[in-house]
Amino acid sequence: MFYSKHHAQTKLEFIPPAFNPLVLKIAQWSLPFLLRFRIRSWLPAGLSRFEATNMEVLVDLYRQFQEGKIRFLIAFRHSEVDDPLCMLQLLSNILPREARKASISLQYPTHSYFLYERGMLLWAGDWLGWIFSGGGGIPIHRGRRMDWFAMRTARKLFVNGKLPIAVAPEGATNGHSEIVSPLQPGVAQLGFWCVEDLLKANRSEQVLILPVSLRYSYIQPNWAKLDWLLSKLEADTGLPVQRIGKSASSDRQDILYQRLFQLGEHLLSEMEQFYHQFYHKNFPEPASIPTEQAADANQVLAIRLQNLLNVALEVGEEYFGLPTEGTVIERCRRLEEAGWQYIYREDIPDLNSLSPVKRGLADWIAEEASIRMRHMRLVESFVAVTGTYIREKPTFERFAETALILFDTIARIKGQRIPPRPRLGKRSVKITVGEPISVSDRWTIYQKNRQAARQSVFQLTQDLQGALEEMI
Repeated sequence: MFYSKHHAQTKLEFIPPAFNPLVLKIAQWSLPFLLRFRIRSWLPAGLSRFEATNMEVLVDLYRQFQEGKIRFLIAFRHSEVDDPLCMLQLLSNILPREARKASISLQYPTHSYFLYERGMLLWAGDWLGWIFSGGGGIPIHRGRRMDWFAMRTARKLFVNGKLPIAVAPEGATNGHSEIVSPLQPGVAQLGFWCVEDLLKANRSEQVLILPVSLRYSYIQPNWAKLDWLLSKLEADTGLPVQRIGKSASSDRQDILYQRLFQLGEHLLSEMEQFYHQFYHKNFPEPASIPTEQAADANQVLAIRLQNLLNVALEVGEEYFGLPTEGTVIERCRRLEEAGWQYIYREDIPDLNSLSPVKRGLADWIAEEASIRMRHMRLVESFVAVTGTYIREKPTFERFAETALILFDTIARIKGQRIPPRPRLGKRSVKITVGEPISVSDRWTIYQKNRQAARQSVFQLTQDLQGALEEMI
């Protein structure tokens, strides 16, 4: 989400978790309303049906946790902003209900500590920090190689907290229910640290990581609403507005796909021209793409998109003096942190003590950093977009996800701070509880040496990635 800060700010303070049962109660009372109605674009809308499978596993883990036999971390999929409230629904309502069905008595609250991205409070407001802190939230700076303050806090709570801990290992949303972004290694590392700390304290609890998948679908696909959204996007980008009218259902998907393809191609051309004209960047000509790839228009579009994302990141990296290396996600996080350092000045103890000239220069650099970060926000929108997602499986959900990603991108280009996403119908969410992965069983290898530790973290991260992908 793009947020502009035109003035230098004081440094972002760490907001310590301070779990308060009253705050949790307020969130639980508000949950039915929040799940069904959209107030701002960052609140979910139209979630009216929940299905949870393999709940006996989650019930048993909470039972064992409360009996002092295990420590565990919930690693959940994070494709949309709706996910945290769906997790609250799972733990606050579905879990106690399933426990009662199984005649298992769980202590209140069936809740968890959780990690959240510190930047959320910059566009949502400081009031959300109070809610998150009272709910047991731990703010983390995603862009830092390792946010040691947040990780130390999470480490202590993982070992000694009265609740389990929940983390979204993807680190950010990708807008796709059926694509898992590469996982960050922090979850695996937390698991091994927990084992280490328990052993040092001569405690016998086992440490587990539980994968949880969330997948959204529309209860009643509204093709007419999708047609309306595409018409709006066509108008915004300067394309002739089309409508499917009363086309036969057999032709409808092909027509909508061609319109989406034309939108993507046109927007790509606009952005390529923009970066070429104003940032002096060059793009490969379509004729230079290898023949075996050029034969597929979708593949050509995908290659052009990746070239565009790379150029957009380069524009920000050149300004901040950052290396052009790593994955797209790593580069986005590095740019985000660099921008924050220019806006939220940790190097200035008191902004009010600056002379008017120095304060003006600080504001100047903050405004420019904020603008440069917009290139990174553009890339964030498309981090998981491929040229074949819809073609592989032309469901209404995949059409809607792709159209909404385009909507978000165009809204950001237009300068909307929090674009109000259109509703395309009521949705249901399927929550799948996976099988727990034992971290304790991997300790013997992890503790051998530094190389073995790195390999163990990598392998656990890959195994968790595979588990989440299998549940889709």
